[in-house]
Amino acid sequence: MVAFSLSNWVLLLFPVPVKIVIVVPGASKVVIILAKNKHLTNEDRSKIEHLLRQRKSLKEIARIFEKSTSTVSREIKKHSVSSDKSAIGRIPNRCINRRSCSKFYLCEDKPDCKRQRCSTCKLCNTVCSEFVEEHCQQLALSPYVCNGCKNESMCTLRKKFYLHRPAQTAYKALLVCSRTGVNICEEELLRLDEFVSPLIRKGQSIRHIVVNNPDEFTYSQKSIYRYVNGGLLAARNIDMPRVCRLKPRKTKPVEHKVDRRCRIGRSYEDFLQFTATNPDTAVVEMDTVEGKKGGPVLLTIHFRDCGFMMAFLRDRNTSQSVIDIFKHLYSRLGKGYFSKLFPVILTDNGSEFSNPSALETADDGTRRKMSFMPPPMCHTSFYPQITNL
Repeated sequence: MVAFSLSNWVLLLFPVPVKIVIVVPGASKVVIILAKNKHLTNEDRSKIEHLLRQRKSLKEIARIFEKSTSTVSREIKKHSVSSDKSAIGRIPNRCINRRSCSKFYLCEDKPDCKRQRCSTCKLCNTVCSEFVEEHCQQLALSPYVCNGCKNESMCTLRKKFYLHRPAQTAYKALLVCSRTGVNICEEELLRLDEFVSPLIRKGQSIRHIVVNNPDEFTYSQKSIYRYVNGGLLAARNIDMPRVCRLKPRKTKPVEHKVDRRCRIGRSYEDFLQFTATNPDTAVVEMDTVEGKKGGPVLLTIHFRDCGFMMAFLRDRNTSQSVIDIFKHLYSRLGKGYFSKLFPVILTDNGSEFSNPSALETADDGTRRKMSFMPPPMCHTSFYPQITNL
């Protein structure tokens, strides 16, 4: 600490962040409380992984980092990754009925199979229509991951691990995604569009609309200008005569995401990695065909393997309309046929696909499919082939 005296003031310079400085009048000592870093670093995450391998409890880990147990628990739950790692030398069968199942000849393309039971085959879980995955009950208990588990080398069930590199990558991606896009929900955006766009097309300026309707707005004029310029409203810059005369600024496009973390784990790099690991998995491409802005749109679903394409008419280009279509398909097709037709879906980066968790999960909580999307402003070859049809 370095102190400089300026008349009746004392300037204190600290080499580290300080949270509170207590100065008692007339006292010769100054009480300093140092500020603690609230966010975990890459080194902290690496140490957490190492301590989990040593079978340390969450309470012991929290004591080492001088943080609460809930902080460490949330970090592990949030950034743990699933793994298909199986026991060496054992059949990776995760069906809950694998010990009592007596099914055989499930593979129609292998009539000469000499196995007495299909439960002893590694393909059993993928071909059996009655497969029910068994989940490890220990994952519901602390420390919620398989790091340091004594049965890790013998267990054939799906595992979860806390790894510091993927955790740090997900943490950095969350910092970026949480700060992108506009802070407005779909319902509020639709209400704002229905109120503002007709008035703009009648020749009223945004300032005039905001000033004369103060009870209708919780957004600044600048925000509404950004929404119009970003194409989030039905009104366009051409509807405002003075804006058309101004030189356009070089600004980033305005994004509207229902779930700002929608790209985490669903990027195009993740898609390439998934298809490399599962080359036989069919890929379905999904896109939106727009006509008049703010009007009805088409949801197109293209099956790569056979070249077949379906189209569904939607009143508005919202994420809820896409979710409703998939709920309808899931209820009509059933879990079995739906999983076979839509194992993996590749979408573009539109806001209508920005709630992938609702598309991937059924109402009963079961996983329906995997979805991926390319990064924004990426090369056109990344986007679904529907665009070129």
